[in-house]
Amino acid sequence: MLELQNICYRVSTPEGELDILRDISITIPDQRLMVFTGPNGGGKTTLAKIIMGLVQPTSGRILYNGRDVTPLSITERARLGISFAFQQPVRFKGIQVLDLLRMAAGRRIAISDACEYLSEVGLCANEYISREVNSSLSGGELKRIEIATVLARGTKLSIFDEPEAGIDLWSFQNLIQVFERMQEKNRDGSILVISHQERIMNIADEIIVISEGQIAQHGRREEILPGLLGTASAADICGAFCQGGTKRC
Repeated sequence: MLELQNICYRVSTPEGELDILRDISITIPDQRLMVFTGPNGGGKTTLAKIIMGLVQPTSGRILYNGRDVTPLSITERARLGISFAFQQPVRFKGIQVLDLLRMAAGRRIAISDACEYLSEVGLCANEYISREVNSSLSGGELKRIEIATVLARGTKLSIFDEPEAGIDLWSFQNLIQVFERMQEKNRDGSILVISHQERIMNIADEIIVISEGQIAQHGRREEILPGLLGTASAADICGAFCQGGTKRC
């Protein structure tokens, strides 16, 4: 279980102090698929990075399975079972996809296992297993490979930052199925997804709307999603919660 207690994050600007996150308190139980949504710049990605340990909060605590992990590094949190998939995956020149999957798994997994992870994210294993993770891969291909590394890790808390970015329609449908399978297999863990996509929110157990650095809404999917439907995107809906136009990271 993940607990965020009164998380605040403030940065200094030439104009003065700017609050990116203000008093965020959330409990994410095990066996949940949670979706963070809201307008761009509302603080969603910053909050995810704080959970992973990429950014330290200005104040507040993060508890994971009862342990205070606030001061721990990203490496230490990864060892405890927390994974993070970036919105823009990193390229690794000279490293093959198989090597990357083995590093993620923390052991020398069989080629057949690596191929299975690639197949789960909609990639033809024979075409990708020996490819280098470099600029020859498209953004969508990199995204799917990164999701495959999260599957290989088999962690208890998996965080995905806009996983739908840069992938085609067929791959997006496959992505939905990946999340559903992860839910079924990882009975003791949770999945946290940052997304504006209705189809991702439609498989969530709970939806959290973050706007202007605060929680605007939090509840079960059937309570929150109906109010987010009927516009071009969830981001447009969530914009109704904004007062003013301050952009956040």
